[in-house]
Amino acid sequence: MSTHDCIFCKIVNGEIPCVEIYSDDNVLAFLDIGPVNRGHTLIIPKQHYANIFDIPAEIAPAIISTQQTVGKAILATTGATGLNIFMNNHPDAGQLVFHAHWHLIPRFSDDGLKHWPQAAYDSIEEAQHLATSIRQHI
Repeated sequence: MSTHDCIFCKIVNGEIPCVEIYSDDNVLAFLDIGPVNRGHTLIIPKQHYANIFDIPAEIAPAIISTQQTVGKAILATTGATGLNIFMNNHPDAGQLVFHAHWHLIPRFSDDGLKHWPQAAYDSIEEAQHLATSIRQHI
């Protein structure tokens, strides 16, 4: 996808409106138009990067700082007792917009959202073998 077709690039460029929460030279935060809970916010780098693997490391501090600042403000404003911060990378992980973005979702004890089911390794040896394989790719 070219940046000309990217909805988030169009938001950054002012071609599509958004309900902005925060903006600086590198990062934009705005309310999600399909919120899971009130206050659900998206944080994006202003420059187009498809996913986490494309973002230069030097931009990470601005993103983390924005997540902290905006996240605290969401908690204070909504009265939420928790906050999920997550990102989907690639289609099989649920990424629908191919411009890197993080979801900040305020959470409440009775909001009905559930986490994904967890499994277990068959053995510690299986886990160790997998860890060894992952380390070989670092």
